[in-house]
Amino acid sequence: MLELRPTCEHCNRALPPDSPDARICSYECTFCATCVETVLGNVCPNCGGGFVPRPVRPATNWKGNNYLGADPAGTKIRHRPVNAAEHAKFSAAIRGILPNQR
Repeated sequence: MLELRPTCEHCNRALPPDSPDARICSYECTFCATCVETVLGNVCPNCGGGFVPRPVRPATNWKGNNYLGADPAGTKIRHRPVNAAEHAKFSAAIRGILPNQR
């Protein structure tokens, strides 16, 4: 189950569970859409993968107790600002490769 991490790892912007701006990689590294587009170039600084919009967990118990009330969002903040120059060097060779082909 996704943690639904509470903030962008780079800029520390709040990303509540219903945020349409949250982006995650396959390891659930979490960044805001702005940082993914302007700083990271859709390359995760931790694994090299790409990002997708984070799913929204329902706030209402529509079925089977599968909702935020039973499975709350994470609260642990992982603020690890990315060094833009180092990330540019790291991602240069893979930035042009589609995430599903990396």
